[in-house]
Amino acid sequence: MATFTIRGKNIEITPALHDYVEKKVGKVTKYFDTVGEITVLLTVTKGQHIVEVTVPVQGILLRGEESTMDMYTSIDLVIEKLERQIRKQKTKLERRFRSGSFKMEAVAAANASARDEAEDKDDEYPVVKTKRFAVKPMDVQEAIMQMNLINHEFFVFRDAKTEDVNVVYRRRDGNYGLIEPSR
Repeated sequence: MATFTIRGKNIEITPALHDYVEKKVGKVTKYFDTVGEITVLLTVTKGQHIVEVTVPVQGILLRGEESTMDMYTSIDLVIEKLERQIRKQKTKLERRFRSGSFKMEAVAAANASARDEAEDKDDEYPVVKTKRFAVKPMDVQEAIMQMNLINHEFFVFRDAKTEDVNVVYRRRDGNYGLIEPSR
């Protein structure tokens, strides 16, 4: 049985909502033998009901986010999105989990009920463009300024203190995020 962390932001998590989340989100566990702690964040902002789900499975993260005017609809849509990701990536996931913890029969059953989606045409992701650039040492604030100057959603830089390659990015809420390697 998977464990859940269900949090609410600007919303009270009622027992009915909690049970609905566990029932619906629990569906993704049928694809795997072992799943880490599933994190669900329910947020209400400006009339939008946002659901973010993170499912850790043996070193990879499945993540989905949906936003509608109704929390239950958002939950349903995020589960559809996660199941679509799993079906789309089934070959890669099967290869990654050679130990047999990925349940192909669950994907086959899900595919039988979702024939309208196109099957995997290719097992590769096409890279259509490659860019090379010097990764200059700078602090986070300078990296954000550079990102804004070139009007991009993210910016790769070398941290002046740690010498690690980091990424700053613009979040949907207008704030900024930082991705740095763990040690």
